[in-house]
Amino acid sequence: MAAKLGASKLGTRSDASDLDVTHEINVTPFIDVMLVLLIIFMVAAPLATVDIGVDLPATAAEPAPRPDKPVFVTVKPDLSIAVGEELVGREALGTSLAAATKGRKDERIYLRADKAVSYGDLMEVMNTLRNAGYLKVALVGLDGRS
Repeated sequence: MAAKLGASKLGTRSDASDLDVTHEINVTPFIDVMLVLLIIFMVAAPLATVDIGVDLPATAAEPAPRPDKPVFVTVKPDLSIAVGEELVGREALGTSLAAATKGRKDERIYLRADKAVSYGDLMEVMNTLRNAGYLKVALVGLDGRS
């Protein structure tokens, strides 16, 4: 009987070893999810880029009403700057605007520039306005509607 008991213990032990729990992570579902995400991003990535050249139409919207006394900053072709009708130096632009707006930094500044003024020079003037605390800047252009 003891031999029989030992044999049954051995049989149970071999059955238990067949049912050992593996301590490894099953990565198959993870790989499946990653492949699906890869396919989604491969399909969606070309849709997110805008590299198609199009000729956008001109707007027919009515221009926004101007305030009673708008503050114009003009950049002339020789890169001189005027606040209203008064020529000012680039370093005095902030103080001239403070006088023209009575210190109200939230007032909209209308920026006009000649066609001959380069984009970089216009951006320097806009950065000067921003550094002076004037964040509401409107660019003035000609009405393109016919």
